[in-house]
Amino acid sequence: MPSDGSQPDLIIRGARLIDGSGRPGVRGDLAVKDDRIAAMGDLSQMKGGREIPANGLALAPGFIDTHTHDDRALLSDPLMECKISQGVTTVITGNCGISLAPLSIDRYPPPPLDIIGREPKQFFASFDGYLSALDRDPPALNAACQVGHTTLRAGAMDRFDRAATQPEIDAMRQTLETSLESGAIGMSTGLYYPPAKDAPTEEVIALAKPLRAYGGIHTTHMRDEASHLVRSVNETIAIGKAADIPVVISHHKASGTPNHGLVNDTLKLIDEARKTQKLGLDVYPYVAASTMLDPRRIPLASKIIVTWSNSHPEFAGQTLDAIAAKLNCDMTEAANRLLPAGAVYFMMSEDDVRRVLSYPHTMIGSDGLPHDQHPHPRLWGTFPRVLGHYVRDVQLFPLEEAVRRMTALPAAQFGLKDRGSLRPGACADLVLFNPDTIADTATFDRPKTPAAGIALVMVNGRTVWNDGAATGDRPGRALRRNTLGPMGGGMAAD
Repeated sequence: MPSDGSQPDLIIRGARLIDGSGRPGVRGDLAVKDDRIAAMGDLSQMKGGREIPANGLALAPGFIDTHTHDDRALLSDPLMECKISQGVTTVITGNCGISLAPLSIDRYPPPPLDIIGREPKQFFASFDGYLSALDRDPPALNAACQVGHTTLRAGAMDRFDRAATQPEIDAMRQTLETSLESGAIGMSTGLYYPPAKDAPTEEVIALAKPLRAYGGIHTTHMRDEASHLVRSVNETIAIGKAADIPVVISHHKASGTPNHGLVNDTLKLIDEARKTQKLGLDVYPYVAASTMLDPRRIPLASKIIVTWSNSHPEFAGQTLDAIAAKLNCDMTEAANRLLPAGAVYFMMSEDDVRRVLSYPHTMIGSDGLPHDQHPHPRLWGTFPRVLGHYVRDVQLFPLEEAVRRMTALPAAQFGLKDRGSLRPGACADLVLFNPDTIADTATFDRPKTPAAGIALVMVNGRTVWNDGAATGDRPGRALRRNTLGPMGGGMAAD
C-alpha cells in the first residue's frame, strides 16, 4: 500500500520490471499513487483505482533524452509526440551552445541559433522568463535546460570572429550566473560553429568555472569531430579539469571516411580521463548527422539531404546533388543559394557507431531537430532503434543494459533525483513496451512516424501516450537546478 495507507491510483500487473540498474528484469506488479511509484513486486493483495494488465510486457523508467534541441518545441508543440511516442519522459535542452535564453535580439538569429528559433520574439531575455513560460504552459514531458555559450556570445559581443574581451567575459559570466540561480542546470558549447569557433579554450574555462559553485554541468559539441577529433577530446578534458566540473561530450563520433576508427583512440582517452575527473558522453544510433547546412561539410559526406531552407523551402527532403542539378551548379554553390538551411550528412561509420554504443558509459541522446521541415529520423526513432535494432536484432548488449543507458545513467549524470529508476518513492515516469516488436519506423524518406511497440507512457503519474496516440495530458515540469541532486554521478570510473 502507499505509505499513507490509501488505495493506489493505478496498478500495472504482470510486467517484466526493468528497474534501470542493469540487473535482469523480474516479473511483478507496480503501483502508482499521485506522481510517485507507491509499491512494486507481488501486489496481488492490493487493489488499484485503475488496473492495467501488462501481460509480460517490459515496464521501465521513462527514457531520458540527454541531447535535444527541444527548447522551443516544448512551447510550440507541447504534446511532444516525437518524444513521448518513443517512451521519452525527460529531455535535456540547450545543447551545442544554443538556447532560447537568455537573449534579447532584434534580427534574424545567427546560425546555428536558427535551429531552435528563427524570429526574435521566440527568444527570452532571461532564463527565469523561459522557465516560467514552461511553468505556465507545461509540455507533456519534463525538461532540464542549459544555457548556450553561443547564446551568451550573441548577447555580449558585436561580432564573433574573435575571442571575447575580459569585459565581455565578465558580462557573459554574470548572465550565466543569473541563469544558474534561476534554475539552468549548466552551460553547453558548440565550438565547431561559426559564432563560437574563435572562442579560445581560456574563454570557455573562464565561463565554465562558475558552474562548480552552482553544482552545474558542461556539455559540448566539440571544436572538431573530424581530423582533429583527438585534439578536441583533449581540449574538452582540459576544460573539465581546469574548471573542476562534470563534462559530457555530445554525440560522440568521427566524421568523414579518412577519420573513421578514431573513436578507438578517443574512447581510450575518455577512459583514462575518467580515472581522475567526471566525464561522460552520449551518442545517437545512426551513421548520418544533421545540423545547419554548411558548405564546409560537403567533402566529408557521401550523401546530403536538405532538411529545410528559408530561400528554397520546396527543396526540403531532396538530396543536395539533385538540387545542384536542378539549379545547374555545383553542390557548394547550391548550398550557398539555399542558406540559411539545414541538412542531413551521411558521414559516419557503422563500426564506429557500434563502438561508441558499446562503451559502457555511453548515454543515448537523439539530437533531433524538431523544427526542421524534413527532419533526420532520429527525432522520432532514436530510442526504439536502440532497443529494437541494436538490442534485439544485432544483440550489441542486453535489454537491461540498454535501459540503464537511457535511464539510471543519465539520471545520475544530470542530477535527476527520483527519476531513471523503478523503486517505491521514485517519480512515476514510466514506459511499457514490447521488447519483441519495438522498432523505429521513421526513415530518411518518411522521418515523422511514431515507433512500434510502445504501449503506454506516463509522466509524473499521468498517462501521456496510450494505444499509439497522445492523450493530450501535459504533466511535464521544468526541472530547476535547485530541485535536483548532485551532477556527475557515474561519470568517473570506480
